[in-house]
Amino acid sequence: MQQAENMQPADHLEPAATQSLDGRRVAVLMTDGVEQVEYTKPRQFLEAQGVTVVLISPKKVGEQIQGFNHLEPGDKYAVELNVEDANADDYDLLLLPGGVANPDNLRSSPESIAFIKAFGDGDKPIAAICHGPWPLIDAGIAESKHMTSWPTLQIDLVNAGAEWTDDEVVVDGKLITSRKPDDIPAFNEAIMKQLMVLQEAGTDPGPTS
Repeated sequence: MQQAENMQPADHLEPAATQSLDGRRVAVLMTDGVEQVEYTKPRQFLEAQGVTVVLISPKKVGEQIQGFNHLEPGDKYAVELNVEDANADDYDLLLLPGGVANPDNLRSSPESIAFIKAFGDGDKPIAAICHGPWPLIDAGIAESKHMTSWPTLQIDLVNAGAEWTDDEVVVDGKLITSRKPDDIPAFNEAIMKQLMVLQEAGTDPGPTS
């Protein structure tokens, strides 16, 4: 798959190497303008733990998503499922990578906001990094939450009712947020811990087909 070809070695795999998350399913919601390392590194990290990761987008299946390395165009990634056909009940956790244009585009997609909101309504884990928390405002999830993000989102999140702090990773219940690519190792570990709680509790994962 193209995703595997474009990925860099995953960070901090060793501490989790004995953990198995076989059967767990993670939805990644993103579109053009994504900060690609915030997609590729978490995906590779999770797949190394046995997690099935599905790239979901407002774009059609098979269409290409343009990734970015900051302001420079990077690799492209094929959409695996259109968000209109996605069901939050099929996944254990939602991952929202950043990049400036990506979450801004998601905010203009009613189907994407509804998909995010379904995770919030279902009390299912959500992990968002950098600009990724932006659509959480539109989905009504930011209010009364302790969060972090890329610094330029601070005012928006605070205005939406969130408590914002400048930390590499913030976990508030089942919501995980981080600030930037440098925080990915801590972000990955927080995601893994959320999934391990489900695994240890014997919570049924989403369907495998």
